Amino acid sequence: MSLLELFKAFFQIGMFSFGGGMAAIPLVQEGIVAQRGWLSMTQFTDLITIAEMTPGPIAVNSATFVGMQLFGLPGAIVATAGCILPSIILVSILAVAYSKYKEIFWIKGALNGLRPAVVALIASAGITILFLVVFGTSKVMDGIESINVIGFLLFAAGFFVLRKWKFSPIKTMLLCGLCGGIFYSVL
Repeated sequence: MSLLELFKAFFQIGMFSFGGGMAAIPLVQEGIVAQRGWLSMTQFTDLITIAEMTPGPIAVNSATFVGMQLFGLPGAIVATAGCILPSIILVSILAVAYSKYKEIFWIKGALNGLRPAVVALIASAGITILFLVVFGTSKVMDGIESINVIGFLLFAAGFFVLRKWKFSPIKTMLLCGLCGGIFYSVL
């Protein structure tokens, strides 16, 4: 086992894990546990738990965790680099292709057609999060008693501050999180 093997293993995982972080879990299990035996199944379960709890993509978090377990900080850096390098290469190629061919009629049409779909996906995610905050579930509940008043008020205040005063979204999230922490700990 070497740093080069670690890099190659996570490069493959980064190359073939289409569909988001959850799609990477079987690849990590196959490549790290089953094929190479670098982690036991218990360690793999811990890895997934930690990767889901920490901010960031599961594949990148798991790469960092495995690299740290095997080789310390150099391993974490090498495994993480191996995991993200395929995305960097692909996005760079797409950026060059886009800048070269963006004026072609059918590419403009395809991008104009994708724009409403992207807005709909973002709106759908936002509405789902709003329902989770206000109703505690991803759909509207029956009755007014199911509304989380603090969550609703924080949402409304954050929305108002963002729209009225163009306050920084990061500062707004931090302020709402601080207020939520205070309100929920006091009540």
